[in-house]
Formats: sequence, C-alpha cells, structure tokens
Amino acid sequence: MRKKKGSSWLQEWWNTLGYLSVRDPVPVNVSYFFHFSDDPNASTGVKRAASLLVSTARFRRLVLSGDLTPETIGRGKTELCGVAWKYMFNACRVPHRGQDTYHLHDPSLHRHVVVLRRGNFYTFDFVDDSHNPLPQGIIEARLQQVVAIEDGRERLGVGFGVCTAGEGQVADDRDRLIRLDPKVKAGLEVIESAAVVVCMDITEPVSTGCGSVGFWHGGEGGGSNRWFDKPVEIIVTDNGKAGLLGEHSMMDGMPMVRFADCLVRNKYKDTMMQAPLDVTYIEELRGGVRDVFEDVGDGKFDCQEVAEMVAVGTNAFNKLVGDQELTANTFRGFGSREMKRAKMSPDAFVQVVIQLATTRLFGKSVGTYEASQVRVFKHGRTETTRSCSLETVELCQAMGMRNDGRGESCDVARKRRMGLFRKAAEGHVRYLKLAAKGQGVDRHMFGLKMLLKPREKVPALFNNPLFAASKTWRVSTSHLTHPEFDNWGWGEVVPDGVGIAYSIHPDRCVFNVTARRETNYSRRLSHLLDEALMEVW
Repeated sequence: MRKKKGSSWLQEWWNTLGYLSVRDPVPVNVSYFFHFSDDPNASTGVKRAASLLVSTARFRRLVLSGDLTPETIGRGKTELCGVAWKYMFNACRVPHRGQDTYHLHDPSLHRHVVVLRRGNFYTFDFVDDSHNPLPQGIIEARLQQVVAIEDGRERLGVGFGVCTAGEGQVADDRDRLIRLDPKVKAGLEVIESAAVVVCMDITEPVSTGCGSVGFWHGGEGGGSNRWFDKPVEIIVTDNGKAGLLGEHSMMDGMPMVRFADCLVRNKYKDTMMQAPLDVTYIEELRGGVRDVFEDVGDGKFDCQEVAEMVAVGTNAFNKLVGDQELTANTFRGFGSREMKRAKMSPDAFVQVVIQLATTRLFGKSVGTYEASQVRVFKHGRTETTRSCSLETVELCQAMGMRNDGRGESCDVARKRRMGLFRKAAEGHVRYLKLAAKGQGVDRHMFGLKMLLKPREKVPALFNNPLFAASKTWRVSTSHLTHPEFDNWGWGEVVPDGVGIAYSIHPDRCVFNVTARRETNYSRRLSHLLDEALMEVW
C-alpha cells in the first residue's frame, strides 16, 4: 500500500469507496441537514438569506486568508485537521459513471453565489475584490430581484436540479444537457464554482417537523429547487425559516457546525451593521443579477428530451422521499443539567437510553453506530463508537421489554438496574475515548480487508455472519447540541434501520428519527425513547 507522506492511509479508500463511488442517491443517503432557529428580525426569505450570505462571506474570507482560528479539542488544546475547509466553498461534487469527482475552483476568480427559485438558476456577486461582503442592502436587493422575476412568471422553471438526486443516471443526465447546447456546460460551471447555493423555497412551514423535511430533501416536488451535489446549500422559506443542507462526501459534520455557528449567531440586525450600505454602492442597488443559463439558445430546455429527463428524475425523487418518514420529537422531562448532577456523561446517558429503546423496537440488540471524529490526525475523519456492548445488553435484559419488576421489589429492582445503567454509560465513555484516539476497530478492519490482493483468499473472519451483523448499522446515531438549532438529522443507513440525531439541552432532549415509512419505526421509536428516558430517571 502506498500513501502520501504524512497523510492518512484511510483517506483515499474512505472518500472513494465510502462516498464517491457509491451510486445511491445523494439526498437521504448522503446529505444531512441543520434546521436553524428563527431570526426575529428576518421574517421573510429575502431578509434571512441576505443576512446568512453576509455571514457566509465573512466566514469564507477567514478561510481563504488563513485567519480562521484552528479548532482544538481537550484540555491540551490539540489542534484538529483543517483540510475540510477547502471543500466547503467554491467546490462541487461532479457526477461521472462509476465514480464521481470533486472539483475545487479558485475562490479568487469566483465571487458569486447561485440562487434557486421555482426551479430556475440565478447568479450574482456577493463579495468585493477583497472578498469582503457586499453591503447587506445590495445583497437583499439582488435577492428581491430574483423573487420578483420568478414570482412574475406563470409557470415553474424547467427544474433539472432534481436530476442531481438520481441514482446511477446523474452523469448521463449531465451529459445530455451539455449536448443540447455547448453553452449549458458554462452554466453548469457557474453552479459548480459558486461559493454556495441558496435555495429560496416558496413554502411556509410552521412546525419543526415540516421545516425539517424541507431542509432535509425538500419534500415531494421539492427536488427541483436543489443542487444536491453542492457541499453547502443554504435554504430559506418565504416566512423566514432557514436551514442548511450539507453534501457529506468530503467533509464531515463538525467543520460545517462551525460554519453554521457563524451563520446563526449573527442575526439580521448584526449583519446589517457588519455590512452597511455605503453611498458608493447606491448604483448597484439595481441590476447585478443574471440568469445562469441566459446564453443557452431559446427553447433548448423546452424540448421533449429535457421534459422526459426531468419527469423521470422527479418521479424517482418523489418515490425516494415519499418512502421516508421523519419524526421530530422533544422530550421535556429533563436534560443535560440533571444528567450532570447524576455525575454521568449526557452523551453516554442518551446512548444507553437509545439502546434500551431500540432493543424494545427491534426485539433484540442490533449494531449501533455513533460517529466520533478523529481529526486530531492529518486527514482524519471519523471512527465508529460501537454503542451496543455487553454492558448495554445486560442492562436491556434486566430492564425487559417493559418495566415489569421481574419478581423483585421495586426499590431493589431499581437500584440494580440503575447500577447496570451507570456501568453501561461508563463503558460507552471508555469506548468513545478509544475511538477518538483512532483505536476503534471498524476503520482498522476496513483497512485490513482493503489490503487483500485480487483473487487472494478472504480470511474467514470477514465472512463470519456475526461479523457481518455487527457492522450492519440498523441504528445510526450522532450527537450535536447547539442553542440556535431547532433540529438536525439525516437518513437511516440500511433499509430496515433508523437514523437518530439528537441534541441534549440543559432542560430537554431533542430527537430526529428517520426510517422507511413502511416500517413505522420513526414514530414508534420516538415514543419508546420518551418512555425509556422516564423509566431510567
């Protein structure tokens, strides 16, 4: 095996086999979403998007200049690898048959964003020559132009953004568009080289659940207003709700969390002061917006070939997202404050609760994945913390499918079970610490299997049914708590599994549970999580 000096031996294998060569649709299977809390001074999509773009420009400038303070972890302030930043802005996943690639564009040559509205694409510059944000008033005026143009049309745009949600035919669809007119390729390059994409949806969600569905994939019929291959899509709705959709291939969640933190901590009033409107910009209040595909010949997108391509993509997308169910659930009985008073790690506490709830859901303990970052290593990404352990199995057996006492007095039974609960939580913390040091087992076993030469006999371990079952992640979990996030999440990683994103606030726990609709797992598991939390407290 050869690798670049000082780099991770895992990097290329993980990026390609884990993501770029996988032919599953990017939405649901790869992307993750953040649902931001409301900004009380930005009650429209135009205002919210303008404010978020000012914050994006300021953060992007820190990244480009090298002035972004390195992230650190632990008491020793160990610096984390920052290679992910180069994939955040002015980058894009580009589909190819067999294996996709990632294109990085020179930020100094590309100062624009792309805005989608009703399935059409527009672009304008949002930073000046020094990469400072243009005045918020200018950005807001340009966004308003996009809305005015689109809302004045009688019909929706051609909507071929939905084709980026396809399975194996995405590269073919891209080639077909380029064959229509050579100038289509230039338009695609505008999208791919944009700093970020802003999706201005015409929806007005009210509940957290409805908003989360929109930010996750757009819902049925919503795929036309996305470009799923972009690493960052900022999404706003007409009533000022906002979120972010991240393409996972080259960048994990924590760098995106830091970017999102900048977005949500700077409110509309803050960004207005950070990027004030100067008299020198008055002339720029008009114009500056361009249709990305304005140079493409008249009627080229109105042909039957494009209509059929979009129809096929739309039907596939609607089926994909229609098969999914998302349940956003807030447990208000207690939160991290009480867990800490009990001298327990909040993350470990919730992970053990998840084991109890999912064991009751499936009738047995199953493979459970918690993502742990290993960015203390160069080009490090994640390792698996295996939450299902001998200790959690022992606890679940003692707790049973319901709190039935098992023949013991209530006080004796509770004391014994709480002892097992604490033991399981302590075991989880130990494993998590090992995984964070790169001493987990899953990436190591993956590397050993990759070292097998063509036609070399596969060791019996890799064909062992128990080994296969242990890495079938029917429960995929991750923890992220931010005071300005209402929700966040992703899709389940196996058809008969669940995805559980959770946040542990001082006074509450928030769970986002996803699963195939036919299983009815998401709503059932949400109830079981509430039940388990009350039972162990």
